[in-house]
Amino acid sequence: MMAETCSCTCNCDASEILIFPCSGSSNVGQIANQAGVELTKAGVGKMFCLAGIGGHVDSFIESAKGAKRIVAIDGCPVQCAKKTLEHAGLTITDYILVTGEGITKNHDFDLQTDDVKKICDKIKANLGDG
Repeated sequence: MMAETCSCTCNCDASEILIFPCSGSSNVGQIANQAGVELTKAGVGKMFCLAGIGGHVDSFIESAKGAKRIVAIDGCPVQCAKKTLEHAGLTITDYILVTGEGITKNHDFDLQTDDVKKICDKIKANLGDG
């Protein structure tokens, strides 16, 4: 997937939008992670370290509190990204569940470009509504 110019109309600078993807050990976790990478490359927002939040690294949590929007991308209904952010006291403004978009969870790591694009497009549309 190539980086593209963001056409969102959320009135946020990309540095004000932090993206926290799951990176779980299934296809949907890796789709979430790749969507975070692609959205960052496209200038939509900035992928941020979910592990740092989960590890209660103070500087990471403080930086995240300064974001105008926090995007959480979970792969499956276990919702690790959402639960990690909430546990740290962070407010999620935008949320997407990969399996909720009709993508079936499995352990095949040959990711489909169309699946990653579908998640990226959904997030861009959500951000444009803000």
